[in-house]
Amino acid sequence: MKNTQTPLQTYLDQLPEDRKEGVTKLRQVISAHLPAGFTEIFNNGISFVVPHSLYPEGYHCQPTNPLPFISIASQKNVIALYHMGMYANPELSTWFTAEYPKHSNAKLDMGKSCIRFKKPEHIPFELIGTLCSKMTTHDWIALYEASFKHKKQ
Repeated sequence: MKNTQTPLQTYLDQLPEDRKEGVTKLRQVISAHLPAGFTEIFNNGISFVVPHSLYPEGYHCQPTNPLPFISIASQKNVIALYHMGMYANPELSTWFTAEYPKHSNAKLDMGKSCIRFKKPEHIPFELIGTLCSKMTTHDWIALYEASFKHKKQ
C-alpha cells in the first residue's frame, strides 16, 4: 500500500507528543494572521514564503527556492520560530522585545531572527499573531531587497 501522507503531515505526526499541540497552534495562528500572498510550504520544517509567482527571483542563496519569511521548527530542546522580517527590521525586533513581557512570564530567548520556546505553554500566541500581521509580502520584498539583495552583487 502506497503512503499518501504529505511530508508536512509526516513531520507533524512525528513531533514529540509534548510539542504537537504547540507547533500545530503556532502554525494555525501564523496562517490566520499573515497577510494575503504568503504561502505555506514544507522545507525541513514549516515555512511561510513569498512564492515565485510574486517574487520570481526567489531566495538569493538558492534562487530555486521561494523567498522565506517565517519558519517553525521543532528542535532538540525547543520550538523555534524564525521571522526574517525581525532580522531585517530592527524596529520590529525592538517592538517585539518590548511587547513580549506583556504576553508571557517566561524569559525571552531570542536571536536575530529566532525566538525559542522551551515549553509550548510559554508561546504568546496572541503576540505572534500580531507580529505576523505587521508585514505584507510587498513590505517584505522591499525590505529584503534593501537589506540583502545588494550584498550578493
